[in-house]
Amino acid sequence: AAAGVMSKDAALVNKLKEAGESAGERVWELPMWDDYKENVKSDIADIRNVPGGKGYEAGAIAGAWFLQHFVEKTPWAHIDMAGPAWSIERKHYTEKGGTGFGVRLLVEFLKRTR
Repeated sequence: AAAGVMSKDAALVNKLKEAGESAGERVWELPMWDDYKENVKSDIADIRNVPGGKGYEAGAIAGAWFLQHFVEKTPWAHIDMAGPAWSIERKHYTEKGGTGFGVRLLVEFLKRTR
């Protein structure tokens, strides 16, 4: 399984990719094209955390732009693990249902960054 990862920090993305390969929970970088930034604009709020119905929803990328709005200079990454967090059948080391995807990835990432 793989999850999408988005960030403006290429070094952080590479570290997550390496940790994911080692842990067996890979991440695949998705682009943060500027036109998707429009998806978090709102007519009634400063910003919204769901796509805005502009015809190119890209909820994962909109989630990344939502985070970008708040983090300022802090290194960050959005790992969109909703898809691989659930399995409709038993696979390698996971049962049917919740997979726990991301736990191994983040533990490996943290072990490598201490």
